[in-house]
Amino acid sequence: MNKDIFLTNSLGNKKEKFVPIDKNNIGMYVCGPTVYDDPHIGNARPLVVFDILYKVLKCKFGNKSVTYIRNITDVDDKIIKSSLDKKISIEDLTKMVTKNFHKDCNYLFCEKPTEEPKATENISLMIKMTEDLIKKNYAYTNNNHVYFEVKKFKDYGKLSNKNLDELIAGSRVEISENKKNPEDFVLWKPSKDNEPNWDSPWGKGRPGWHLECSVMSKKYLGIKFDIHGGGRDLIFPHHENEIAQSRCANDSDTFANYWVHNGFITISNEKMAKSQGNILKINDFKNKINGQVLRLALISAHYKQPLDWNENLIEQCQKTLNKWYESYVQIEKKVLIPEEYLSPLFDDLNTPGYIANLHKLYEKSQSGKTKDKEVFTSACNFIGLLKDNKNNWLDFKKEKSIISEQEILLKIEERNKARENKNYKLSDKIRDELLDKGVLIEDKDGKTTWKLK
Repeated sequence: MNKDIFLTNSLGNKKEKFVPIDKNNIGMYVCGPTVYDDPHIGNARPLVVFDILYKVLKCKFGNKSVTYIRNITDVDDKIIKSSLDKKISIEDLTKMVTKNFHKDCNYLFCEKPTEEPKATENISLMIKMTEDLIKKNYAYTNNNHVYFEVKKFKDYGKLSNKNLDELIAGSRVEISENKKNPEDFVLWKPSKDNEPNWDSPWGKGRPGWHLECSVMSKKYLGIKFDIHGGGRDLIFPHHENEIAQSRCANDSDTFANYWVHNGFITISNEKMAKSQGNILKINDFKNKINGQVLRLALISAHYKQPLDWNENLIEQCQKTLNKWYESYVQIEKKVLIPEEYLSPLFDDLNTPGYIANLHKLYEKSQSGKTKDKEVFTSACNFIGLLKDNKNNWLDFKKEKSIISEQEILLKIEERNKARENKNYKLSDKIRDELLDKGVLIEDKDGKTTWKLK
């Protein structure tokens, strides 16, 4: 593939040509889950976005030339709180959520990263980096805590493009009497009774959240590497702090050359948040739709832009895949995808542009020629779609419609009576129950019709 890759680099906030440090040894580090609860669709977006970037990099440079690291945070304040709330041990909680996370990755047809290190497996390296930062006078100890002194790093704020005062004013800075300055962040802190702890020069304790990614990226990719990715919410403070501690500990002028961040997901134009009561977990969809529908929905907008999640989006993606499966063929050997069709993905992962090209290839495949269908199927496979064979796709739809025609008609009759009595709450409830079982109903010209999604 001769085409150049362009990415929007958050460090400078502009689109740049991707030039690797070593084209035969490209490194990408992406912040993975904190395993305190099952992943939601906001977590799913970076999973799919960086899975596609991984595929694009391998297409350009070769499968053996790309190392993709995605960590698992298995020690954190959220994990401790969740284990208490759920009344299970931290070990049982993290094992369960990690297992569910891997199931969700498979459901979304994501490839496995090259390595998936856990924070708890790298504590000794975190202690070593903290010691180095103290020796180099970038960190200080107080009351068994260790803090990074932000003012000692002159480039702090360059990633988020804000000065220190703006960052402090616009964020929830942890208040502590142990700090010299409000903006300083913790590298190591003492553990309370029954909390995870490790021996260190500062007593029994555990690392701060930001430290693990600096340590694990260095372990697997070196002190300088190509791409660091994650959601926009990680730019500050997490990624800003990673840069500060890594560059200071490693005496380096750079950390990652390209910073790639995906936008947020909203639910019917409202921010997804626990306080809003609109958190949608990936697991919520598994008994309703094939994971490919979710995957297509997640890439329907450009990764940098917000993505509004609503029922219409899911319905449209379901219809699109139903149509595309009409041209599905089993791929027996590698099929070359014309460069002109791949082009949008090389231009800052323009997935909407690539999906438009897939529609063109689908129309071309309707000629009935096997070759056209092979190119179309292969182009879909490239971004993780049409990965189930056609029978599996159809079987999934049948399995999810676990309701007989007689039951559907009875439910529609019950709903019509509720509407006559102006009991719209019950009417909506029945519609939603049918939708959950894969049945879409439509009111038109005084009649109600139904069809399977």
